[in-house]
Amino acid sequence: MGEEIKSALEIAMEKVEKLGGVTEEERRKWKYVPEGEKLAARYLKQDLNLVVELGKYGEDARKCVIEGAGDILTRNIGLPRNDLARKNNRRAMDGLKVLKSDKVSVENVYSRMRRIFDHYLEQGEQQKKQAYQSLKTEFEAKVQQAMQQQLGTFAGVKIDVENQPQFQEEWRQLQAQLESQYDKLLDEYKRELSAIA
Repeated sequence: MGEEIKSALEIAMEKVEKLGGVTEEERRKWKYVPEGEKLAARYLKQDLNLVVELGKYGEDARKCVIEGAGDILTRNIGLPRNDLARKNNRRAMDGLKVLKSDKVSVENVYSRMRRIFDHYLEQGEQQKKQAYQSLKTEFEAKVQQAMQQQLGTFAGVKIDVENQPQFQEEWRQLQAQLESQYDKLLDEYKRELSAIA
């Protein structure tokens, strides 16, 4: 009955000791990667100079801060669905360019990303409009057929299918399917960005 109740921290520290000592590099990462993540979040929301902020850290810590910030900035690049998303992309991409030392490789990935964005804005919108119209026509035909079967020849009633929950759900699924093609390519480019020094 004389067993001692240990805190979660004590248990965690015992497990770490059993694994072997923690390296200085691991300790640095634990401390500075989250600081880099916070820095990136502040950068995206405020008018912040990344070069000045990074200058506040020593060389070893700066590497970890850059790692954390780079991860957050990369995750914040997405399809340009609206003006806010386009602005956010530009801000994140500008920030990554500051963090990365291989500017040429970064710009190469960016040019491919921009092609995806342009295609999404031009052909993607057109594809969505065509798909929407096709789905609407198909849905209207199904509703008309169902009404004819239930009511007989009384098919003169016009139903606004766009406000039907089932239509809206099918449209959301179709839209997600169309955008997933762009998302897959963009994710591939984001992985490439993450790998650039």
